[in-house]
Amino acid sequence: MPVALFSQQEAYSEVKDIPYREQASDEYAQERCKVDLYYPSGKSGYATVVWFHGGGLTSGSKFIPNELKNCGLAVVAVNYRLLPNCSLSDCIDDAAAAVAWTFREIGKYGGDTCKIFVSGHSAGGYLTNMIGLDKKWLQHYGVDADSIAGLIPFSGHAISHFAYREAKGMKSTQPSIDEFAPLFYVRADAPPLVIVSGDREMEMLGRYEENAYFWRMMKVVGHPYVYLYELGGYDHGSMATPAFHILKNQIKAILERE
Repeated sequence: MPVALFSQQEAYSEVKDIPYREQASDEYAQERCKVDLYYPSGKSGYATVVWFHGGGLTSGSKFIPNELKNCGLAVVAVNYRLLPNCSLSDCIDDAAAAVAWTFREIGKYGGDTCKIFVSGHSAGGYLTNMIGLDKKWLQHYGVDADSIAGLIPFSGHAISHFAYREAKGMKSTQPSIDEFAPLFYVRADAPPLVIVSGDREMEMLGRYEENAYFWRMMKVVGHPYVYLYELGGYDHGSMATPAFHILKNQIKAILERE
């Protein structure tokens, strides 16, 4: 059945600063663990994108991307705790908690829990990969990671995040694949995965190549729906704008498979 996205005629509503944790552990968690929700008013059954901002896990704040407005989608824009005010595990756990909140709550606004996609740029892409590939983060909240309709990271790490490696005294040019690397959790039964990278000659250190290896290993283990896009002429920051075009087209393609 054709999927209706990109409608310009609908009305949209926005709700800001919704806490996604029932009990925040401290004042910093109370401040950061909130989402903004943007959704089509008076409509049901729509798809939702959970969106994680970038900033190297040390900066940044939630926002609704303009490219995802007025196109038939809901967006859950997530704030999460930031280093060095928390641990890397806290960052990933916040991402999982926000996705779990979406599964619990989006139906109350008309969204379809079978159409929840997760995406983000840079650090947000890393968080997308971690909670989608390593199932323990969402299991903690009673959600099966494989119930995510699709993972669409923009220029996210596939190896261990550079902020984590720096904290361990490693050089920026020294890669690592450990329990905090999405590559560690390559598996054939993960949700559909669409990897988007900037130009390999303009990206951050080796970012395209680590994602190309991520894509290759997902293919090797037999994952049935994994794509890699390289956006020629776009660097790490500017690649996000054209990547949203890929995101919307892939959402349509994934939903039309069902």
